[in-house]
Amino acid sequence: MKNLFGHPRTRLVALATLVLVLPLGARALLGWSNPLGYLSDLAMGSLLVLLLLRRPWWLALPVLLAWAALWVASAELVSAVGRLPNSADLGYLFDPQFMENSTGGGLAHPWLPAVLGAGLLAWLISAWRSRAQPLAALPSMALAVPLMLFGLHWASQHLAPSDADQWRQYNLSHQLLSAGVGNLQRQAQGWLGQTQAVTPLPSVGLTQSDLSGQKLLAAPGQARNLLVITLEGIPGAYVQANREALDSRFDEALMPKLSRWAERGMNTPDYVLHTHQTIRGLYAMLCGDYDKLANGTPKGVELLTQNQRNQACLPAQLRQAGFTTHYLQGAGLRFMAKDRIMPHIGFDSVHGLEWFSNANYLEFPWGKDDRAFFEGALDYIGQLGKQDQPWMLTLLTVGTHQPYSAPEQYLQRYDTPKQAAVAYLDDAIGAFLDSLERQGVLKDTLVVVTSDESHGIDGVRLASSWGFNLTLAPEQAELPRVKRGTYGHIDLAASLLDYFALPIPDALGGRSLYRNYDSGREMIAYTNGMLRYHNGQGVFTECDFQQRCRRYASEGFIADQAKYLGPGQAAVGEQISALAGVLDQSLLRTPLNLRYQFGGPSPIQLQARIHDDWADNLIGAQYLEMPEGSHTRVRVKVRSLDPQRTAHIQLKAKELEQDVPLGLPDEILVTADQPLDMEFSFDNPNMRKAFSFHLLGYGGGEVEVSDFSVITALPGDEEPAEERSDGHIAQSS
Repeated sequence: MKNLFGHPRTRLVALATLVLVLPLGARALLGWSNPLGYLSDLAMGSLLVLLLLRRPWWLALPVLLAWAALWVASAELVSAVGRLPNSADLGYLFDPQFMENSTGGGLAHPWLPAVLGAGLLAWLISAWRSRAQPLAALPSMALAVPLMLFGLHWASQHLAPSDADQWRQYNLSHQLLSAGVGNLQRQAQGWLGQTQAVTPLPSVGLTQSDLSGQKLLAAPGQARNLLVITLEGIPGAYVQANREALDSRFDEALMPKLSRWAERGMNTPDYVLHTHQTIRGLYAMLCGDYDKLANGTPKGVELLTQNQRNQACLPAQLRQAGFTTHYLQGAGLRFMAKDRIMPHIGFDSVHGLEWFSNANYLEFPWGKDDRAFFEGALDYIGQLGKQDQPWMLTLLTVGTHQPYSAPEQYLQRYDTPKQAAVAYLDDAIGAFLDSLERQGVLKDTLVVVTSDESHGIDGVRLASSWGFNLTLAPEQAELPRVKRGTYGHIDLAASLLDYFALPIPDALGGRSLYRNYDSGREMIAYTNGMLRYHNGQGVFTECDFQQRCRRYASEGFIADQAKYLGPGQAAVGEQISALAGVLDQSLLRTPLNLRYQFGGPSPIQLQARIHDDWADNLIGAQYLEMPEGSHTRVRVKVRSLDPQRTAHIQLKAKELEQDVPLGLPDEILVTADQPLDMEFSFDNPNMRKAFSFHLLGYGGGEVEVSDFSVITALPGDEEPAEERSDGHIAQSS
């Protein structure tokens, strides 16, 4: 055995097995079979063989470890949310604390790291034992093999683009390499002055409200109250009425109880979710605007820099109309700054995990399981029913976020934890709506059931963009069971104001779900790494990460099948990308002079120890953008509210979830008499994306983070921030 592993040729066999044979087998076992995918694996594997075969083991090992980690990351994210990782969220998958929280300590495909690990070990043994024996150089023509394979893949994508999911077409390493080459090519063209100004498509049809349709209701809505139920990650295909209306071939009845309720309400089958990530979905549906159609700073966070656009959001408008407005979710509020964003857009009362006194039915790392959440929500609605004013309540579940926890009896009935968690949610939402009916709440309350994003469905076209909107209204007999036309989260705020016959601010976009329109409408979305645009005139276009576009004949946006019209012209991808850029800047016309305040007077309870950088974060400063050539200044003030306790405070920073050294102490002791009062700054020689601060603390007791301000400006333009009366830092113009 020693002689076998010590032979130089064994090193070649071990390496080829690791990077060529194992990926092909893994792709087949994962069910990702596609000729382009196998071609991508062969191209990437042959390149690795060529580059690493004669390299020292200590130099090749980190490359192979990173390559294997990308494979595991791909399999886990595709299994969890039905999409391939991108550069902005890739770091999540390399953060052990986040992965532990998201997987519940286990992986969806534990065999994959075991197989790759065994292959790595076999290669490492052979490389170590043959380290003193030179290996003959491969023929010079060997370089032609990966070049030919990459060339075939490139040619097939350009000559006959495939509409298969990206993980079926690409090895993740290949996709990241292709994206990097494409970005470098565009930068080089810019340096050489070869780029031409691109005129974006008109955005008026996407950004302005449209009430030209014929009303479905002859009079203002009869409902006194409004209940918006947001289900974490649920695609529209889970509702039977939507599947039937769009002739979907997906036939798994995972949510029969919600589907039965849908038979009694108005369903909108062609309902578009514009992006991934909860905070982005909530912003779009509550503020009538597209969130970033890429991976920039969420607009909800940007909204904190101003005190005008937030007044147009649905909760603020209903509050002005005399409603009391409430937000309740089953997880902590501080991640993604929902503790600050929700009050800023008009919610009078904002509550998260801390509000619930009822126990969970099962352990769930993100917060309340769905059954416990809806039981608590019933108590909340009971309290609202005792007040004289009309009310608005927005609910957000978390139980169908990975790791998809569910009771054992559900796990035994279904093939995957994801399916079991969806079924558990279905029983919980079914029981909740049944209780609302028994208590008479539905008689005077407009109920809208929707989802924040879609966790996708393998093999279902556009599942990552397919949402749903179920309306249960007191005047249900006047509403159709199926609402025809293309709608999305962009329409929800305007629709609900239209139902209550309230004025719609100019800042809100969208059409009303409670009107019929004779014409089609434009729609745009960015999900699963694809930028998708429908022109409202029967042509649907989707563009990948290299701005390669495909055109389809499709009456609406979401469809089970569409006729392929051929590739888009070279300028189409640039035009749609430019349109997305225009929509991205609806709040901030310039990325400079950004001033955020994430601190506040509310006391924060510390745990005895830090479990997770994400769940235990004391502030919501995540996914910030810092422009090239700018300078960022940070101010932090933390005080212990318990004279008898010492708080242990840590501050970390991550860019694309990779640690960024700030030169700060590993830990700072904070007491009531000795608060933390710190200011530091750093330059941004290159654009920083997905930059997150993690303020962590342990030791028990409560602390107050009175100031956590992040100010990014051009050098020399960092004047002191002016505080507004509402506590928000003003944005310079």
